Amino acid sequence: NFFPDAILDGVIGYSLKGAPRGTALKLIEWCNRQSSRRVSLDVPSGIDSKTGTAPGAAVQADATLTLALPKVGLSLAAPLVGELYLADISVPPQLYERMNLDVPRDLFATSDIIKIT
Repeated sequence: NFFPDAILDGVIGYSLKGAPRGTALKLIEWCNRQSSRRVSLDVPSGIDSKTGTAPGAAVQADATLTLALPKVGLSLAAPLVGELYLADISVPPQLYERMNLDVPRDLFATSDIIKIT
């Protein structure tokens, strides 16, 4: 039998289109049955990053490492997100400014990963 210490979830991520099905659904269900810690990359698979809703099965993460900026839906899906961390992927500050986002230029000055919750 295989008992991993941790599972890295990247089955669907940001591009969810409807309820998970097929292999994606089977992987989400398998992941949730494991006693291992579950870490999701960007967004727990099965969660809509904009609304925080799960139209079907979703990974119940112990922690989520989101990229660049937190997605709106992550705060709405907090029980499925677990601890939330933000990772620097080197987005140029000018891009945030061009999008009229108020992001401090020194957001990642002390660390490439910041704990949000």
